Amino acid sequence: MWALCRRWSIAVAALRGLCYITGDFRGNGRHPLPIRDLPGGATALRPGYQYDERVDVSEPASISTGIAARYATALFDLAAEQGALAALESDVGALEAAMAESADLRDLITSPVYGRDVSAAAIGKVAEAMGLSAITGNTLRLMAQKRRLFVVPALLAALRARIADHKGEITAEVVSAKALTKTQSDKLSKVLKAATGREVTLKSTVDESLIGGLVVKVGSTMIDTSIKSKLNALQNTMKEVG
Repeated sequence: MWALCRRWSIAVAALRGLCYITGDFRGNGRHPLPIRDLPGGATALRPGYQYDERVDVSEPASISTGIAARYATALFDLAAEQGALAALESDVGALEAAMAESADLRDLITSPVYGRDVSAAAIGKVAEAMGLSAITGNTLRLMAQKRRLFVVPALLAALRARIADHKGEITAEVVSAKALTKTQSDKLSKVLKAATGREVTLKSTVDESLIGGLVVKVGSTMIDTSIKSKLNALQNTMKEVG
């Protein structure tokens, strides 16, 4: 995994030189000066000049979710047809890890200042460096051309849900004050399996502010056993008494 992370980190870092755009994006009435050519036919403005291809990435969450769902359905169906669901699941995990670790990758996906060609070339290079499957890489390039890379986090969540459903599994999002041990994770998985009647995949994150305990979300059901939650409840009770 370290070697994989290093490959995509190097790829994204190298692409920063390809994608840098540090000009005036406020729209001051000037026409942008000629762009410079980049490898693969991609283009970007030279630093210091106005950029004329902005995109609003602040669409309502419901719209973003709808866009992501359509891409997820198409990608999942294509992978199923090609017998490549295992590869797709691997791609989802790799992209989730990469986005969690790389600020450069998050910037590439969410920044409105990169042009279509630059975004497509950059995300294509990242996909190649990470060794993603062809269908995933091609989908990411298409999303870049359509100015839809900002829904990638929602796309990954939708794909993970589709894959889990296909395998008869459910995903439980677990937040704990410190990382769970394998024994704790196995025990929690068994408890959740007994409660849901399905195989459970844990998606664990750490939030030290919880102090202790867990916050577990399975579908629309949330179980909060954290000390932080209990302290907040106690504080609210004391306010009512006062």
